[in-house]
Amino acid sequence: MNEELKRIMAVAQTWLDGNYDEQTKAEVRRMMEAEDKTELIDSFYRTLEFGTGGLRGIMGAGTNRMNKYIVAQATQGYANYLMKVGREGGFSSVKKGEQLSVVVCHDCRNNGRLFAETVANIFSANGFKVYLFESLRPTPECSFAIRHLHCQGGVNVTASHNPKEYNGYKAYWEDGSQVLQPHDKGIIDEVNKVRLEDVRWEPNKDLIEIIGGEMDYDYMMAVKSVMIDQDVINRHNDLNIVYTPLHGTGRQIIPMCLRSWGFQNIHVVPEQMVIDGNFPTVVSPNPENAEAMTLGMQLGTKLNADLVIASDPDADRIAIVVRNQRNEWTIINGNQTIMMYMYYIINNMKKLGKLTPDMYLVKTIVTSEVVRRIADKQGVTLTDEYTGFKWIANRIRMWEGKRKYIGGGEESFGFMAFDGVRDKCSPSAICLICEIAAYAKDNGMSLFEYLLNIYMEYGFQREVTINVVRPGKTGAEEIAAMMVNYRTNPLTEIAGEKVIKTKDFQESIERNLVDGKWVEKEIHMALEAKSNVLQYFTEGGLKVSVRPSGTEPKIKFYFEIPAEMKTPADYDAATAAAEARVPAIKASLGIA
Repeated sequence: MNEELKRIMAVAQTWLDGNYDEQTKAEVRRMMEAEDKTELIDSFYRTLEFGTGGLRGIMGAGTNRMNKYIVAQATQGYANYLMKVGREGGFSSVKKGEQLSVVVCHDCRNNGRLFAETVANIFSANGFKVYLFESLRPTPECSFAIRHLHCQGGVNVTASHNPKEYNGYKAYWEDGSQVLQPHDKGIIDEVNKVRLEDVRWEPNKDLIEIIGGEMDYDYMMAVKSVMIDQDVINRHNDLNIVYTPLHGTGRQIIPMCLRSWGFQNIHVVPEQMVIDGNFPTVVSPNPENAEAMTLGMQLGTKLNADLVIASDPDADRIAIVVRNQRNEWTIINGNQTIMMYMYYIINNMKKLGKLTPDMYLVKTIVTSEVVRRIADKQGVTLTDEYTGFKWIANRIRMWEGKRKYIGGGEESFGFMAFDGVRDKCSPSAICLICEIAAYAKDNGMSLFEYLLNIYMEYGFQREVTINVVRPGKTGAEEIAAMMVNYRTNPLTEIAGEKVIKTKDFQESIERNLVDGKWVEKEIHMALEAKSNVLQYFTEGGLKVSVRPSGTEPKIKFYFEIPAEMKTPADYDAATAAAEARVPAIKASLGIA
């Protein structure tokens, strides 16, 4: 037995000797006695890291797994940090020394209620007022409730769109956004100090208030404020909509929101309206995957629907399926979705006299540059932020009271249509895309034709995301080595095109090739923060971004590939031409 395995066996033994329940001990014992120690090693080789977004991992026994003990320690550490900030008078929503409050929410995943009640109990044991949702609720409603109730923080138990084996824990700050620096590091430090015996388990039930229906109504009315043109909805309130929540939290609130906007012809996928953390009708509950949309498209065909829409299990992400030129269902990718939102918001607010000079939009650095061209041509301010909606929320925080936020999003099938929520919000995004579909119909177009018109005005490019998954300890090491290699051996060409600009957001350096020489300048981002992201721009207009995921065991490659599209009929040919370049791009990056 090597030294590393001895160390892991010793850590596992502490779980057998410690104050853990018998079911957990039996699971640990099974792994220790197994001939193949792979599961044991992955379960105990480290403590599941409380990162800048919280926790996410496979459920099970062990230090590197999501279970009530890891959740409890994380919550105690988070509570300790909130109390520290409260003692120092660091919150705008309460005076120094006043009682602190939090919102606790969960989605449909297995163990979601157990983990949420564990979180609520521990916060109450530490003297917090706790607002615990009566049952599963969307991520954006958790964010909304924190703001609405003037809380200092919150926890949402969710693993978003990950496979059924996962669960997670998102920590929120008083403005309803996921935690950013310096508080993220402060929470991590406190969490790392907590031992199991430090956890205050005994709840104060008098401090736990169950919330539900009234908050749903207030949230629904807030979503309604996103509407731009009631008249166009009134003219097409019979828009034929098919919706699926993929077994998750959107099942009630999203149809309610659509009806509040005036849409009346709403159909749901009955098999996927069933709450089930095993997601029995899909391989993975990720609406980005065509497979997850199969039942929705089948119902859409049967009902001759105008569009099919899905939200992921925690109802922050969306997917939109429309009919293309051949009357076939096609998923609009995340970048295309953002393009349609931004184009519609700018043009229709301008048309209705609602657009003012202080208004602005936000995208992330890995999101399509077509969005930049739209905003620049229309003279609307657009900022680039790091990946993740917490950075969009941070921009709102920076400009609060100075400028008016009117929308922001990123390529990962998410959009935040208003600042009453500080995380991606599928209820408002779904209602808004249905308004856009109604507008397109009002002008004799399908939603897909509306998209093609944007390409004709601003140029075509195809966005392709490649996920290279490397699970476990060896996978994490391999991903780190890949990033080191890219920095040690800089790319000078990609797919036969010369690289003329690079951005390294970890080093905060942009390099431009000018007259054959590289010229450097600093990159200044919000909070002067850094991120482990590399970007390359070629002389032919290709953009490549490389980013290790902060929540999943993978490294992500984002390609933006231009191609010629002279008429709307050229869309398929342009798409094929762009995608034909993907193998060469991957080869240049060493991921073929």
